[in-house]
Amino acid sequence: MNEVKREMKFSYGGQAVLEGVMMRGQHIFAVAVRDPKGKIAVHRATIPAALYRSKITKTPFVRGVVGLWDALGLGVRALMWSADVALGEEEVNFNGPLGWGTVAFSMLFAVGLFFLLPTTAATGISHLLGLEHAPFLVNLIEGVIQLAILVGYISIVGLLPDMKRVFSYHGAEHKTINAYEAGAELTPEVVQTYPIEHPRCGTAFLLLVVFVSVLVFSVLGRPPFLLLILSRVLLIPVIAGIAYEVLRWTARNLHRPWVRVIVKPNLALQHLTTRQPSLDMLEVAIAAFKHVLVSEGELDESEVAHLPIWTKESKKPEPVAGD
Repeated sequence: MNEVKREMKFSYGGQAVLEGVMMRGQHIFAVAVRDPKGKIAVHRATIPAALYRSKITKTPFVRGVVGLWDALGLGVRALMWSADVALGEEEVNFNGPLGWGTVAFSMLFAVGLFFLLPTTAATGISHLLGLEHAPFLVNLIEGVIQLAILVGYISIVGLLPDMKRVFSYHGAEHKTINAYEAGAELTPEVVQTYPIEHPRCGTAFLLLVVFVSVLVFSVLGRPPFLLLILSRVLLIPVIAGIAYEVLRWTARNLHRPWVRVIVKPNLALQHLTTRQPSLDMLEVAIAAFKHVLVSEGELDESEVAHLPIWTKESKKPEPVAGD
């Protein structure tokens, strides 16, 4: 296979959505979805420069918090749009109460399930076993509970037929990024040969959050329960910032053998959130990514001229060359 590894000017990423993939670049994000008739429809929108490209959001640790908001904000908007297309519904106003209400609910659910529930459970276990004077051990128990909830939640969700397809599209997203970064031709047949794991995956980020939480919370000990709960909420940006920097550093240092060893748990966990994609799923992921590459000037507009663009002025996808 003739390929030249690309020089990384920007770390592209994305996520799976219903019957499709969202890809994010420096200037736009693009969502490609296969509709009920088997056609690929694409939605693309500009990423606000003030939020994502200002100096402060490029600052170490701060950019991790921005990345978390990016995943929640853009991710939920992309998921909502994909549901409209996949189910044949009319377009939803992403910036309306429904969109941001969904983001708020998702954040509250995640905080409650992965932070507050483990804290409450670990506190109960410490009282039951008399571990009040061993704060590090209790925080370690809390981390184990966090990890168990994370793995259990992903495993249960992965049993649902619809989620199996989402996980397959997740695999398609990874393979597409891996092929691009290796300098390979972006065709389904070529992309299929690339690994399904990716070191910058959000699943790896979640696992790092668990480990960083144990270390950060251990510094605080075990304050009274209400302060304990408050600290778990207030320190989420700190934990996200640290976890992001660790993930970023490991992704850039995979040429070091010992780094490849320590990221193995991250890559192993991705097998829970990915499935092998079919060629038509890869076609969708590539379509989304090509739209992003066009916006970055790495690809000619003619490469995506045949793909329908879903616009606000039209309730149905129309085959046009741009927005």
